[in-house]
Amino acid sequence: MTAENASPTPSDPWAPIVATIVAGITKSAGSAGLTVDAESLRAQLDLEGGAESDIALPVHRLAQGAGRDPGVLAATLAEGFPPDPAIARVAAHGAYLNFRVDTPRLAAATLAAVLGLGPGYGGGPPTPARACVEHTSANPTGPFHIGRVRNAIIGDTLARVLRVSGVPVTTQYYVDDMGRQATMITWIWSMPRDAWPAPIRATVEGEEVPGEKPDRYRGRPYPAVSAYLKEHAEAREAVAALVRAIETGQAPAEHHALAQQILDGMLSSLARLHIHFDEFVWESRFVADGSVDRVLDRLRAAPHAMREENGALAIDAAGHGLPKESTRVVVQRGDGTSLYVTRDIAYHLEKFARFDRVIDVLGQDHQLHARTLAALLEEIGEARRPSFVIYQDITVPEGGRMSTRGGSAVWLDQLLEEAVSRARKEVLTRREDLPDSEVDRIAEAVATAAIRYHVVRVAPEKPVVFRWEDALSFEGRSGPFVQYSYARASSVLRKGGADRPPYPFDAALLTDPEEAALVRTLAGFPRAVAYAARTAHVHTIAGYAHELADRFNRFYHAVPVLKSGAERETRIALVAAVRQTLGNALDLLGIAPLERM
Repeated sequence: MTAENASPTPSDPWAPIVATIVAGITKSAGSAGLTVDAESLRAQLDLEGGAESDIALPVHRLAQGAGRDPGVLAATLAEGFPPDPAIARVAAHGAYLNFRVDTPRLAAATLAAVLGLGPGYGGGPPTPARACVEHTSANPTGPFHIGRVRNAIIGDTLARVLRVSGVPVTTQYYVDDMGRQATMITWIWSMPRDAWPAPIRATVEGEEVPGEKPDRYRGRPYPAVSAYLKEHAEAREAVAALVRAIETGQAPAEHHALAQQILDGMLSSLARLHIHFDEFVWESRFVADGSVDRVLDRLRAAPHAMREENGALAIDAAGHGLPKESTRVVVQRGDGTSLYVTRDIAYHLEKFARFDRVIDVLGQDHQLHARTLAALLEEIGEARRPSFVIYQDITVPEGGRMSTRGGSAVWLDQLLEEAVSRARKEVLTRREDLPDSEVDRIAEAVATAAIRYHVVRVAPEKPVVFRWEDALSFEGRSGPFVQYSYARASSVLRKGGADRPPYPFDAALLTDPEEAALVRTLAGFPRAVAYAARTAHVHTIAGYAHELADRFNRFYHAVPVLKSGAERETRIALVAAVRQTLGNALDLLGIAPLERM
């Protein structure tokens, strides 16, 4: 797990220990003639833990400020640290002050927190600051390909983490129903099929499947339309005229319905991944309600506004650090129509009015747009900015980067079906005794876990290469491995007749090194959640889930539970705490826990 300093949460077993350490160092430093700030001291603590310590303080900064030798100061602080039953050992190691906590005390606090709070373990207190997470927002032009799904998985996981952390969250999908892409769909479907240009008609005839999803059916001609427009100026002008008609409120009757049909099909695919939205914001609304006109008024008054020869309104953004070739930003065409970035300003001004924290999840190909948006917000005197989570592409080893317009996409629906098929075979190799309906249920859950975990486990700034052998592994760093560990814990509890609480325990009996390591990992969950909520680094939750699952499996193989003696009840309680915490982590990841696999 990547551990970072985080504000204590009510469920955090480490919080009182950290407070004890900070108070003890402050007192020891005072005895040594130093004055330290408690909050600054807390921020300097290394909470990662390792071979030498559970918590450590690098003394370099204190020593430099006091003109002391770091090693000597560390030894002085260790010697002067007041005894406390929560701290088993304090020792200086070079320029580090190392702390080992008392395992029974940490175990008692951890088991009490996990078993007492249950689903609430890891969460934070309610906060009044409201957040908006806008994610996915793919154009309604056809099915999701797996390159787009990374946006949805990151955004949905972040929203889950924020909610558990006590933040009121609204998830939004921004529906681009005004751009050229959505207009291309309306252009082709507003014509009778026999009036379609022959090259477009030839690419779809004979491919329709009765009852197929609307996103696949309505989106099928999109790549062919995109290719056709590149070669036919009259078609490009027809689409441009349709764009102008839509902006002036003269959209064809079928325009909105077509976008909604495709969107519904796209959302049904996301629903299989347990991804849903609180609100859908249609881009056209900001033109219809006058918001874009008000933005244009502010842009005309911007310090670097300029008019071009064709009458277009532009902003000279050279002073905002944009690439040289992108410093002239057109915000209104010469014909009076707006551009996507102009409408996006209106959208963000609405978000700023409603929410305290605004987060946009964007692909790396939208980085320039994000920078341009920030520059234009500054130009109109808006003080606030959204936070951006920028992620790299998903690729498959055989195919490279995917493109909907180029027709080189691997559809999410295809990926899901393939994942279910492969997961079903994996389940049957382990559980031939299950009825088909149960195998199907488990296979769907395992497939979803494989996709979500495999995507979210990688830091956004790194690309994801999707490999089946990694995603569906029951033993590697994968969603099915975490699910399997949850099922193993559930099996132990069933066999021990301990499916439900209460779970009495005596933490003093947890003396085995594997028990101590497992307790320390369990205790780190609230800190991991707080870190992910603060930084939006949701991949760390996947890392934590794997670490806990791995620790539990080491414990399972090294320490008897049901066949132990006086420790039996306490070890059962420890297993129950593992199952609860794994379940909480899986919920944050949008993965279904399984009692049996």
